[in-house]
Amino acid sequence: MSKLSEAVKALINASHAKPGYTPSSAGVQTALTRFASDAAEKKVGLPAWVTLSAAVSATMNCPEAMTQIFHLANSTPTPNSPRTPAQNAELIREVGLKCISFNGIPRSINTLGAFRNSLPADVGAALSTTPTRELTPDNLELRKRDGLALWDSVYLGFERKLLDKLAASHPDLPVHILNGHYSNLLSNPRGVDAPVKVGRVLTSLVAIACLRTQTGVGPQVVSHIFGLRKAYEHGDAHAAGEEPVEGGPWLATEDGNIWMLENIDKLVNVIGGGEGTTFAPGLRAKL
Repeated sequence: MSKLSEAVKALINASHAKPGYTPSSAGVQTALTRFASDAAEKKVGLPAWVTLSAAVSATMNCPEAMTQIFHLANSTPTPNSPRTPAQNAELIREVGLKCISFNGIPRSINTLGAFRNSLPADVGAALSTTPTRELTPDNLELRKRDGLALWDSVYLGFERKLLDKLAASHPDLPVHILNGHYSNLLSNPRGVDAPVKVGRVLTSLVAIACLRTQTGVGPQVVSHIFGLRKAYEHGDAHAAGEEPVEGGPWLATEDGNIWMLENIDKLVNVIGGGEGTTFAPGLRAKL
């Protein structure tokens, strides 16, 4: 197999190309602590604020922040629903997995790997090693129906019109979105005992956090804000198999929407060192 020349390796790793992770800082820890405290004041529970902040961190390519969220979650009292460190780690990595549908695969590969390596040995040993999304001849059609049902829930009122619009752009675009994402990643796993569930409401929070953090995709932010509202307006947040999300009904209100977007922006600003998103800012100018 051929080898990369030093010139090619140097160009790949040039500082202006920002080839590595986004580092965290003490300022990020302060911002996360403030976010968790504000969430508690608003009666927004741990799963919701961990989901939002972990999705921001994954989108910003900052696994160190994901680890800070893990430790902060472990130190947060949850008397009504006691949680173990392994449960908090499972939640963060499930959020990181679902980020694939909004951010693409590479950042989830890198951030989930670095996050896993940062965990204490006992927590890492307690994490599930059983996949929950294997497709089989027996479950394939059911999973496809699950994906279409989730799509219909998020885009209710425009669901078929939007599929037609996507198909006009490319006939396989709605096929891939439904079967590759909504069916087997974003919808709840079937027939398995998953270690954690990022259900209908938390999945909307993942979408909103990722897309707002990216910038440049305002129409999709609008769609998923409405998708969160529809989860409560039409009862899907309380459907069979769904777990209640503390603070979810408020997050689906006007005030809750504003609070979410403003706090996502604050986290992006501090993780990005005041320079905004790291998702797609373009190549930095060569110095």
